[in-house]
Amino acid sequence: MDSVAFEYDAVILAGGRSSRLGGVPKQALIYDGASLLQRSLEAVAGARSVVVVGPDPGPLPAGVITCREDPPFSGPASAIGAGLAALGPAGLRPPFTLLLACDMPRVGPAIDALRRALGQGDGVMAVSADGHRQPLAGFYSTPALQRSVQNLISRGALMNGSVSALLARLDVQLVTVPAGSTDDVDTWDDAAALGVAGQEP
Repeated sequence: MDSVAFEYDAVILAGGRSSRLGGVPKQALIYDGASLLQRSLEAVAGARSVVVVGPDPGPLPAGVITCREDPPFSGPASAIGAGLAALGPAGLRPPFTLLLACDMPRVGPAIDALRRALGQGDGVMAVSADGHRQPLAGFYSTPALQRSVQNLISRGALMNGSVSALLARLDVQLVTVPAGSTDDVDTWDDAAALGVAGQEP
């Protein structure tokens, strides 16, 4: 897709319990001198609007908004719904929304590959070289996402709903992205392997 003409919004998910990290917030972990949240914000610098969904992240770049799923920790589908609502009605927004988890410090090349692959259908989702799907590194049709959120709400299934359930009805293309670009931090072993450690002072 023509990068000059391409507009998108970004929803960054930064509100999980980090249970396998002993409750340490992933977004505050440090990679190469910057927090994982800062790295995520850098990766979506081309977005028209950006919302961070999660606990108070502290100071953010001008124009970046924050919100929280209600109730807190009610799952990624609920968090995505909250982020989309914070960005406003689909009809007033760019045609695509990037969904991004905040725990992939090297995700920039994946986002570039996904943008280039956008075409027909409801969006593109990252797949690692070993075949692991990463739905929270993907561009999705904004209207289609909104319809999926409303569908889950109508069935009482948004709260504690999964990303897979939210995206189940979308026609999504799988895109193999550069090796390592969607490696994420779920455990301290993951963090060590990626060179991620510590928290912001």
